Amino acid sequence: MKHFKINTLVAALTLASTTSYGAEQNTPSEPVKVSEELVVYGEIGYRNRSQELAPTLEYSQDYFQRFEPLTAGDALKRVPSVTFLSDVLESDGARMRGLSPAYTKVLINGEEVPGAGADRSFFVDRIPAELIERVEIIRSSSANRSADAIAGTLNIVLRDGYSLEGGYIRVGGLRYDDGELKESIGGVYGTEFAGGRLLLGANVQGRYNPKQKTSLRFGDSPENNASYETEEFDNREDQADTRDGDDTSFNASYEIAFNNGSKFDISAMWVDTERTEDERSFEYNEATSTNGSIVSGGNLETDNANIKYIDQTNYNINAGYEIPLFGGISKLKFGIAEFEESVYEQEVELDTSELPIVFEEQQEKSDIDDSEWTLQWQHSLQLNDTKEMQFGAFLQNKERDSAIFVAEDERELDLTSWDQYAQSPIVLATFNTQYEAATGGVNAIEEDRFDIFALIKHQDDLLGWEVGVRYETTDSTINNKIDNDIAQNDYSYMLPSAHFRYNVSENGRISASVARSLRRPEFDYITPALLEGELGDNDLLGNPDLKPESAWGADLGYEYRIGKSGVIGINAFYRKVTDLIEIANTQVQGSDGEGTFVLQPRNTGDGNVKGLELDLSTPLSAVNMPNTGVFLNYSWLDSEVTDFFGSRKFNDQSDYVYNLGFIQDLPKLRASFGATYRKQGDAYARIVGEEITTSYGADLELFIEKRWDDITLRVVGSNLLDASKDEMFNKFDTIDDQFSRDYDEYELESEEAGPVLQVMFRYAF
Repeated sequence: MKHFKINTLVAALTLASTTSYGAEQNTPSEPVKVSEELVVYGEIGYRNRSQELAPTLEYSQDYFQRFEPLTAGDALKRVPSVTFLSDVLESDGARMRGLSPAYTKVLINGEEVPGAGADRSFFVDRIPAELIERVEIIRSSSANRSADAIAGTLNIVLRDGYSLEGGYIRVGGLRYDDGELKESIGGVYGTEFAGGRLLLGANVQGRYNPKQKTSLRFGDSPENNASYETEEFDNREDQADTRDGDDTSFNASYEIAFNNGSKFDISAMWVDTERTEDERSFEYNEATSTNGSIVSGGNLETDNANIKYIDQTNYNINAGYEIPLFGGISKLKFGIAEFEESVYEQEVELDTSELPIVFEEQQEKSDIDDSEWTLQWQHSLQLNDTKEMQFGAFLQNKERDSAIFVAEDERELDLTSWDQYAQSPIVLATFNTQYEAATGGVNAIEEDRFDIFALIKHQDDLLGWEVGVRYETTDSTINNKIDNDIAQNDYSYMLPSAHFRYNVSENGRISASVARSLRRPEFDYITPALLEGELGDNDLLGNPDLKPESAWGADLGYEYRIGKSGVIGINAFYRKVTDLIEIANTQVQGSDGEGTFVLQPRNTGDGNVKGLELDLSTPLSAVNMPNTGVFLNYSWLDSEVTDFFGSRKFNDQSDYVYNLGFIQDLPKLRASFGATYRKQGDAYARIVGEEITTSYGADLELFIEKRWDDITLRVVGSNLLDASKDEMFNKFDTIDDQFSRDYDEYELESEEAGPVLQVMFRYAF
């Protein structure tokens, strides 16, 4: 399969290099970068100063590229207020302002995209960094964009035909601390074609993540576990967790302008991931032992093997036609997008704590198919030299089918020792593979949206403002296919917004925004199914009547331009969130008997989110160091919400996150070097049955670059501090136990991965 992907990539680049003929059309006179500017350059990239009235930070690829990020997630680690709760070496669910990915809207070229998350989130590690032209961080909602973005919007803008004249090829590899090597091959080509601009790109990226985990488990609270010698010590688990796969992607865009003033554009992106997650763990009944099983005189209690095969495909196609009409400009856009995921997981566990040995096997197959189409119309009308009106409509149809099937088998093995099993392994194919649908695991959801919006904006040399309103309606049909239980979930919201910007000096400006935004309910929360033992020993019952969370938010910021390239900004934000979706107690006894309950998500209570964001990006020209660029951003993050047990922050919101770094260019040597350092604060989450505190170690990256006429060589070292992810779990059986702090289990887990070395050549042609 890998050879097929590489051959396809080479074929695509060959095709791109031959498509250079034109047609008699009127091509817009937009500036086009030549390939050498993207590959062989000595200028340092800084944060762009966006002209959008909605508070927006803009980072072009020049800002990220020298550290050779593999994915959009890797790139976003360097921007303000974005945190992750991913495993070490991974950046998947972007958490703007530290909130769950469900509160962040991810767009590609301004359009919505479906993802795997039942919470409607999109994992940004699905987008190879090589496809990115720029990233926009939109802090507040506007009427002409979907408003389901309480934390904000990340718009990932891909390269188009005006990004490049010529092409380049990127070839290299990565070496991990266990000696594994992974390839990285890609290329982009842009040219004039049939009177317009065409861009083609392709990328094959090996993905690998070898991690080591250790867990220590106790039967009582941490206050009673000052030493591993305590009688409350339960077991220690050592786990090797290796994730190995390949990402293959293609992207294309074409744009043409006609003599009558109209324009046509079409773009497409396809990303495929094949990945294996292989876990092997051993549990011991002593904190420091590594002996064999109890039956052979040792203290190994269980041997667990878990393997998961994942195949994911994302694609989207968007087309737009713009035409002068009714004294203004109308644009009609149509798009289709789809996410498909197929996962097979098999877990095998041997309990060797006593004879006879117990063998347990679990298998799970799951499939997700999330597809949507959108139709949009927007009309812009210039009222005078400074004022513009926009209005339009948005149609979307989303269909999401998910299916989970499980198979289980348990048997006692007539063995006398672990060694006997090791010498005579059992053939797994002989075990039970009679799959049954998981409870609540087969669902179909169809969602239809119809939105209309209108706004008016004013902009002159001193003052800019925008006032608008968006009206969103959503009609949902949810089908729990196992029970043939069909439910409806319909709602509508009026969503006003206003943005203001004032130039207080030649270089300084103040911005302010007020907007109402939404967070739509999770798919699995609105499915009318009862999941037994889902929350501790408590059952979870879906609620098809859930409505979105809504929030009124405000942003207030100041930005100052430093010289020609530098910028410093500070921004304060506040969100008042109502109709929070929290777990409530129905008071119905759970399936596990007395002391357990049926719990259900409901719209209840309010919460607030607040914080302060600082960012700096500037050359040190003021101290006569124009070839030195420095970068700094720091975000203080806070929130408050009330649940069963009292007040807490929004789940998993980090206390802070900061990045700092520098790039030093050496023009005479045609070389550069630089470093970035990142640290993320602790995050705490509390749900029924479990409380988790997550801490991350610091992350350090370095790069060295050498440039020739058409070639750039970069060597990048990442995760140089062996960053770890440390989690503390407090686990409880019932709500009463959680109130009284009667622990079922207390666990300390630590995950660590080693440094990664990357060597990359770029050749411009």
